[in-house]
Amino acid sequence: MNIDIINYSPMLCRSSYLTERLARCFSDYVVIYIAPDVAPLTHDVIARMVVVAHDSGASLVYGDYYATDGNRTEPRRTINYQIGSVRNDFDFGGVWLVRRMPINLAESDYGALYDLRLQLSARGAVVRIPEFLSTITINDNRSSGEKQFDYVNPNSRAVQKDYEHIFTQHLKRIGACLSGEAAEVDACVDDFAVTASVIIPVRNRERTIADAIQSALMQQTDFRYNVIVIDNHSTDRTTEIVRSMALTEPRIVHLIPEREDLGIGGCWMYGVNNSACGAFAVQLDSDDLYQAPDTLQLIIDKFRSEHCAMVIGSYTLTDINCNTIAPGLIDHSEWTDDNGRNNALRINGLGAPRAFVTQLLRRLPLPNTSYGEDYAVALRMCREYRIGRIFKSLYLCRRWNDNSDANLDHEKVNRNNAYKDFIRSVEITARRKKLE
Repeated sequence: MNIDIINYSPMLCRSSYLTERLARCFSDYVVIYIAPDVAPLTHDVIARMVVVAHDSGASLVYGDYYATDGNRTEPRRTINYQIGSVRNDFDFGGVWLVRRMPINLAESDYGALYDLRLQLSARGAVVRIPEFLSTITINDNRSSGEKQFDYVNPNSRAVQKDYEHIFTQHLKRIGACLSGEAAEVDACVDDFAVTASVIIPVRNRERTIADAIQSALMQQTDFRYNVIVIDNHSTDRTTEIVRSMALTEPRIVHLIPEREDLGIGGCWMYGVNNSACGAFAVQLDSDDLYQAPDTLQLIIDKFRSEHCAMVIGSYTLTDINCNTIAPGLIDHSEWTDDNGRNNALRINGLGAPRAFVTQLLRRLPLPNTSYGEDYAVALRMCREYRIGRIFKSLYLCRRWNDNSDANLDHEKVNRNNAYKDFIRSVEITARRKKLE
């Protein structure tokens, strides 16, 4: 079997180089090693990939792999490709087999492989073979908690702008690119007992919950607000701490749901649907802090001035003692009013703190999950409504060993990524229907 092979090179990210390499291929299918340190595929593996590509009509096939650090080797599953699998860091196991077809790559210094994959996905199925095809030597041993901020690292902004342009062209090709002005929202503040509620879902955070609540109570505002703590059946001293604080502070609303199957999104909706909730619902995680006494005022002022459905601020990464850690400020400066809601489909998050018009959130609720729930509702809202951004740091996101996403194993990372790809798939489908 004569199959052209393109070996990995750092130059593959350049459209001029990848175009030239593809032009020298003449077989019906081409093997492309998209990552360094992938052991050469055997002839049997290549033949298997060709058979699957031929029989399924796929434009691209990939599979599972073995990961080794030189001492220990472990099997790693990939996940199925969906229409919403548009992240540039999708794990393909280091190697593709692609159907050769005419492709005009956009001029790019960083995203040529990303462009090729998106164009192939628009012209045929991307098929996962649930078999172990390759072996990769892993050199990046950082935890999942560290890797999750790569896409907002200031050092990668030029790369991300390149990806954004490529992705926007993809949305245009598949009929899912939004344009024009987003709708404004007028919140009916008079229908609520208070203007704003700080929403804090919590389970087993005895070390941090008092600090979080105190940072909310210290806010200086020109409006009335309360702090709604949804205590999700804590088994440590969290309940006792919240109850004690609520005895001396009437602004604290301590709720314990009857249900015991609520995730973070479900706890949020339990608080938002409570009669004590104000006209605006504002995020504060149970191990984080508002950075200054004017955080809440700045958020509500943004709602007032821009009539948005949702406001998203910026945050600073710190350790548990509030010392700044890399990459520091996360301001999502890639967001623009013109293209932010399109690019939101590509990136892994939109920022914090997040705040919502309560009436709208009750109609478009967060899913009852503990991962991606905020991303899901943000994508749904920005499809139709204006999102306000504050690029000043308002919030301290404290990273420590007890963070729920501090160090996930490969299987959990896969589940999380597959879920967010599902969210994107639903949203892309909805946007295509909206634009028909």
